Amino acid sequence: MSIEVSATHALAAKALDYRAVRQDMISSNIANADTPFYRPRDIRFEDMLAQEKAKVLGQSSPKLEMAQTSGAHFALQDEQSASKAKTFFRDGHMARNDGNSVDLDVETTEMSKNSVMFNALVNAMRKDSGIFKSVIEASSKVS
Repeated sequence: MSIEVSATHALAAKALDYRAVRQDMISSNIANADTPFYRPRDIRFEDMLAQEKAKVLGQSSPKLEMAQTSGAHFALQDEQSASKAKTFFRDGHMARNDGNSVDLDVETTEMSKNSVMFNALVNAMRKDSGIFKSVIEASSKVS
């Protein structure tokens, strides 16, 4: 039997998982800083997490739906409906002579930001669990 601490506990756990995956991707980018023709990768999961939040909290999506005006049109394929995060190449930085476009300053900055967000999520989950635990302890003293 599982007790749900709060409605957002599962959402925070999923966010922690994605933050860990992002940390691994950034570490991989740093490890390949000297690999010829390597392009840094990143993961975009904020859109998916917003959809998940809307599901958990029962909110409606503010997304504008596309109308299909003719039966001869191709069916709309919603790429946002996939339940997995999107990976992409983080380009926009000058490639070196060997074709590698990893910028260590950008990677370390992104790693620091991701680490801060990961720690904030861990602390929020601890606090949420602590509140739940204190309620259980207080209710056991009331007889």
